[in-house]
Parts: sequence; C-alpha cells; structure tokens
Amino acid sequence: MDISDVAWNEPARAKILDDADHVLREAVRKVAEQDEVSSDDAFAQLNHLLKDRFIDYQPGPDIRTYADAIAAGEFRGATDQ
Repeated sequence: MDISDVAWNEPARAKILDDADHVLREAVRKVAEQDEVSSDDAFAQLNHLLKDRFIDYQPGPDIRTYADAIAAGEFRGATDQ
C-alpha cells in the first residue's frame, strides 16, 4: 500500500463535509441574530467563529458572500429546512 492510498472512505468523507456545513451554518446563524451588522463586521465575526474549528482555516469568497447576506438581513428568522 502506498501512503497516497490513505484517505477517508466515502461515508466518512460525506460525514466530515456535513459536519463542516453544520459548523458554518451555526456561525452564520449566530452572527445573523444581531439586529444590524455591517458586511465587514459580519465577515470578521464569521472568521473569528470559524478559525479554530478547522485545520488551516482560510476565509474564502463564500464567507464574504454570507457576510454580505447577513448585512442585507437575508438570514433574519432563518431556520433549517
């Protein structure tokens, strides 16, 4: 067996991604609970909440998209569907 053969199986990989999505959703929900927040402030808060939850976390354009949506009020009263 070669070291490059070492990888999570598909069910484990799916669970890891589902867990990561849950962490992201909870961070967005928490920041969106505020009455008013600027996009930059939401972006900073999301990064603060996420940085210690992931190995080698680097914010990407998706975090900016969610910060913009939070500032626009798009998640007010959001629930899981």
